[in-house]
Amino acid sequence: MSTITEKQQPVDDEEEKFTDECKELLLSLPKERGWMILDQYQFQGFWCTSVLIQSIMAFQKHFQARDSDIVLATVPKSGTTWLKASTFAIVNRHRYAIKNHPLLTSFSHDLVPYLEWNLYANNLHPDLSSKFPDQPRLFGTHIPFPSLGTIKNSNCKIVYICRNPFDTFVSAWHFFNKGRPKSLAPLSLDEAFDMYCKGIILFGPYWDHMLGYWKESLKRPHNVLFLKYEDMKEDGVFHLKKLAQFLEYPFTIEEERNGVIEEIAQLCSFETMKNLEINKTGKFFPHVENKMLFRKAEVGDWINYLNPEMVERLSKVIEERLGGSGLSFKYVFPQQTDRSCAP
Repeated sequence: MSTITEKQQPVDDEEEKFTDECKELLLSLPKERGWMILDQYQFQGFWCTSVLIQSIMAFQKHFQARDSDIVLATVPKSGTTWLKASTFAIVNRHRYAIKNHPLLTSFSHDLVPYLEWNLYANNLHPDLSSKFPDQPRLFGTHIPFPSLGTIKNSNCKIVYICRNPFDTFVSAWHFFNKGRPKSLAPLSLDEAFDMYCKGIILFGPYWDHMLGYWKESLKRPHNVLFLKYEDMKEDGVFHLKKLAQFLEYPFTIEEERNGVIEEIAQLCSFETMKNLEINKTGKFFPHVENKMLFRKAEVGDWINYLNPEMVERLSKVIEERLGGSGLSFKYVFPQQTDRSCAP
């Protein structure tokens, strides 16, 4: 059992600032060990920290969606930074030249802030009119679809990107371990994998998260675009065109001829973003450095970490949770890189 450490003090300090409603709610919620801090709670059907619960409650109470809004939704470690950069570049391509683009000097998550991590953090009630003087307003979120408040019933554009559950797990394990305070022992691969398969991970279960947006994209394809990380890696230009068309910022024939799509693809590529000074320095959160968001971005890296028993267990979970939904993923297997594994 982990002991109380210096890491918990900031969390305790934050909890002292919680509303009475949030404090009372926390006492009634199921609680499990977290990946980066000691505790995470099951709130509205998904797992998150106490600080996030306070933020999400503030968001649900105060945020008023507009039909012109663009909301970029993901689970952690599934292409969030890439999607934010790509969308910002598409929407603002007539305002900025590539050579002096804001993405070269500004953090993607500052340009497209999270609703829960940034705007409504610590029960804030932000003045969005001053923060977003222009239309459309671009927001990011990890919140599952059923908990999106007024966004659910609006006609705003929602873009969702997901990644195959095997690679998502490995990437999340690396990321959350790097974000753990040094006073806490690393979370072993076996421990993390067991928690992941049980759905106990920040904003998880991930399969429920994916299904929520997947089903909504089938119901309202004009409002919800469902993208897959592996498809974007395979043909980035095609999917940038698809994204721009969905957002109602389509590329013109002249732009296509002039290589504008390729320029945006290169600007937002993993290689470019990882090597930018803004993404190599600074901190996103107290224990999260910007550079931690950029590891490998490879498809199929999971084969270097998961043994056959793990693969069998996670495959069964995916079959049980996604089977019959129509949602499937491409996987990379040793010496069989074009094999597809569909639940």
